[in-house]
Amino acid sequence: MNKKDRYQYIIDYFKEEMPKVTTELEFGSVFQLLVAVVLSAQCTDKRVNSITPQLFERYPDAKSMAEAEPDEVYEYIKSVSYPNAKSQHLVSMARMLISDFNGEVPDTMDKLIKLPGVGRKTANVIQAVAFGRSVIAVDTHVFRVSHRLGLVTRKANTPLKVESELMANIPAEYATDAHHWLLLHGRYVCTSRKPHCEKCPFDHFCPKIMDGSKL
Repeated sequence: MNKKDRYQYIIDYFKEEMPKVTTELEFGSVFQLLVAVVLSAQCTDKRVNSITPQLFERYPDAKSMAEAEPDEVYEYIKSVSYPNAKSQHLVSMARMLISDFNGEVPDTMDKLIKLPGVGRKTANVIQAVAFGRSVIAVDTHVFRVSHRLGLVTRKANTPLKVESELMANIPAEYATDAHHWLLLHGRYVCTSRKPHCEKCPFDHFCPKIMDGSKL
């Protein structure tokens, strides 16, 4: 199966099996989505969802979080990974939203990545989920699955290179869904240490199976 057919097969499968898909993070506003995505870095969505209800009750918007100190926010997020750094980022981010963006989350890459704690992946998630942009956020799951399924070349050795190859091969109307499709496939089927190949609908052409790749 050539690469074009591989992409088409995977897209057709997910269109049928997961026609409606979005982030598993729970939020009530664009600001809360941004906070949740920042918290999710190197942490599970399940863990983030377990602590955000109380966090958002106390700090529902940028204004309330901007008025807090990092050590106050820390008490709400101390069970996630890297809570010290994330509490600093969240407060600084909220303060910049107030000072530079009238308390609103911006909708462009160049503005989003100015915010403390926000990199390209986080910015793409916000653009896709909150603003409906045709972008693909590349996290560890998307990176791994893209290589294992032969969707990108071995030269795509950075998240940006993977993003570029995926965007060049996936129709724009499916870009946002493709991020979630690949992420969820990596989270529940094509897992890092012990992939569940017996559950995978792509095992008949998966390069990892065919050539024993350890990616």
